[in-house]
Amino acid sequence: MQVHHVTEAAETFTCNAFLAIGEETTLVDAGAWDGVVDEIRTHTDDVDAVVMTHQHGDHVAQLEAVCEAFDPDVYAYADHPLRTHAIADGDTVTIGDESFEVVYTPGHADDHVSFVSETSLFSGDVVVHDDGAFDYGSFGRTDMAGQSRERLIESIRTLLERLPSGDEHSESAGVEHMYAGHGSVFHGDVRDVVETGLERAEKREPKYPDE
Repeated sequence: MQVHHVTEAAETFTCNAFLAIGEETTLVDAGAWDGVVDEIRTHTDDVDAVVMTHQHGDHVAQLEAVCEAFDPDVYAYADHPLRTHAIADGDTVTIGDESFEVVYTPGHADDHVSFVSETSLFSGDVVVHDDGAFDYGSFGRTDMAGQSRERLIESIRTLLERLPSGDEHSESAGVEHMYAGHGSVFHGDVRDVVETGLERAEKREPKYPDE
């Protein structure tokens, strides 16, 4: 599955938006960069679907522009005027060429979901590889109104339970690709990154000094 980070060149604040090329060419989050439609068009003429991890502004600001340009199906947990398909915990969605399980992961946002396949994790903002706070294994901020560190911790634990593990008796090496809503893309032992993020979140210490 080819995955392109289509907001990587943005100079304004946005989430990471990822374009997965395949049988079901899919955009994971729309971002807030006004150049995202043009960037998508450098890779494909058609977007079949957009799947949303959650509806914070940095993830949905360009959703209307993407829909106007490509008329995709829109999958989201919470209601949205452009949503065409509601998704819930345990549902399955196709992203690119792979089948992903929807995992409900609130705490950073009440409507937050993550997407897990045999090889890849789209984690949104619940847990990330690196950000301004930590370089390897970090967790979503929970210091804003309506957010909850305790719910986030439970969500990361749930995510770990739902991550496929590598099987020594098969060719599967477990989840090796992590596409988070912020920070860099990670390739390697994704479970270890998520476990590290959980350990830090469980300390209940402020993520940022000014929290």
